[in-house]
Amino acid sequence: MESSILTARIFDTADLCDRNNIPKYLGFLSLEESVLAEHLLSKRNISFSLYGGFIDANRKMLGCFPDWMTEQEFPITPLTFTFREEDTLTHRDFLGSLMGLGIKRETVGDILIEKGRAIAFVTNEIADYIVNEVKKVGRIGVTISKGYSGDLPVGDTLKDFSVTIASKRLDCVVSALGNFSRNTACEKIALGFVSVNSVVCEKATKTVLEGDVVTIRGKGKFIVDSICDKTKKDRIVLRYKKYV
Repeated sequence: MESSILTARIFDTADLCDRNNIPKYLGFLSLEESVLAEHLLSKRNISFSLYGGFIDANRKMLGCFPDWMTEQEFPITPLTFTFREEDTLTHRDFLGSLMGLGIKRETVGDILIEKGRAIAFVTNEIADYIVNEVKKVGRIGVTISKGYSGDLPVGDTLKDFSVTIASKRLDCVVSALGNFSRNTACEKIALGFVSVNSVVCEKATKTVLEGDVVTIRGKGKFIVDSICDKTKKDRIVLRYKKYV
């Protein structure tokens, strides 16, 4: 979603909640989009949170809540897909089948897959439609039910990494995160292959801050945890997380 459109929708969600005194929702949002929403709404006097159906979700729904709501609830339904353990299905297979129904990407959150079972988190409004319409994922027959039992399948996990850099400039950070030369990092930034908090950034001199989400096309997403400690040789220690 373009950042200008997303920014407008985030503010619309907050304004409708404030004006009508009812909860309003937007999502599911990607990691970068969630960071942008949190950044924008932290400056406003409104109760909000981001949730994807389970604690460690990657894609999360934005919820804005009136003061009278003591418990925050999200319109999210988990769907369990069961299939033969000998069959292999990927995230792309599931997402392709769901998008083939004509639904919007933002109505589907994380999809966690293991042998013979997958759990997809979707908005309440499309849950019944998916249950009634999807009989196969790819060429594999599936059975769908609402909810899930037992532990969730293990999806992508965040791992901690650290590296030293000479500067907080974006080109230095991209060079370290992507294991590129400084010149290559500058080229990728100039070509629009790098975004910070879901916004494409073509300025190599931009200062990267703690909490920023840096996405490098072909390399993935990186969450900056810390970028202030120094080594004995006066280099900056960049600590970050990455989905693996």
